Amino acid sequence: MSQLGDAVERVLTDHQRKKFAYVLIPLLAIICWWPAVSSALALVAGVIIAALLGNPHQTITKKMVSPLLQWSIIGLGAGMNLSVIGKVGANGVLYTIVGIVGTILLGFALARWLGVPPKLATLISVGTAICGGSAIAAVAPVIEAEDRDVTVALGTVFVLNAAALVIFPYIGHALNLSQFAFGTWSALAIHDTSSVVGSSMQFGPEALAVGTTTKLVRALWIAPVALTIGAIYSRLLKKSEASAKPKVPLFIIGFLLTATLRTFIPAISDIADIVANTAKRSLVMTLFLIGVNLSPKTLKAVGVKPLIHGISLWFLVGGATLAAILTGLISN
Repeated sequence: MSQLGDAVERVLTDHQRKKFAYVLIPLLAIICWWPAVSSALALVAGVIIAALLGNPHQTITKKMVSPLLQWSIIGLGAGMNLSVIGKVGANGVLYTIVGIVGTILLGFALARWLGVPPKLATLISVGTAICGGSAIAAVAPVIEAEDRDVTVALGTVFVLNAAALVIFPYIGHALNLSQFAFGTWSALAIHDTSSVVGSSMQFGPEALAVGTTTKLVRALWIAPVALTIGAIYSRLLKKSEASAKPKVPLFIIGFLLTATLRTFIPAISDIADIVANTAKRSLVMTLFLIGVNLSPKTLKAVGVKPLIHGISLWFLVGGATLAAILTGLISN
């Protein structure tokens, strides 16, 4: 990346780079609304532009990130149907609770051992525990995470999601897993819902149904987990009991409200789908803006420990979940 940046510097003057970036960044932000642009592509594109051209809009883009993240999370609630909990059943909910709590605790333990900063460790842990990018986006404002922490956490999750799409179906067939077992494993061990869908779809229709439903139940835990983590951080960072009173993030309430409306007012399902899809595109654009706010120096300062943390946590969670399925601890 640094060599490419040097090459750009030799070809373009500072003024030319700034002028080019001035037009390119808003243009690409608009292109992020095109459905073909993935979250990973948007984030990577933003980081590359920041490294090669800089960001002349940084004052504006930094102010935009937080409110856009929050409104995107509120909109994503419109795509959550609370009734899916009943479809999965009590066992599925129990697996989800145990998995989320166990993953977050293990993530914190690994982070302490590796020396990963607490906020970054929190983002990687909740992203692994719940539903990847959406969980990271929801928790980041609650703990007042830095842009670089969000980017590193998202980048780690995206890389592992891509790997899961290839690796999981192969392992599932090699171990002769049932459709139910593979769908459950995918939902509990793969970060993002999209990758759960992609992986389980390759395995079979029942795996797709089980995996998607179980993952949606897991995604519903974004709100309570974000509230709990927010309360913990509030208490740890404030000295007095009075000031330690946790502040309930309004966007989490908005997320729950839109999910509730979607569930109990079937007549608005079409509108809710439009809101949820709009929120997804808004989140993609927000990830692009997070990327362009970063400099190579900032990313370099983070180091490789967070990546080791994310990969180690994923292997441990995926392996433990698979072992529980193979030994019958998790069954239909």
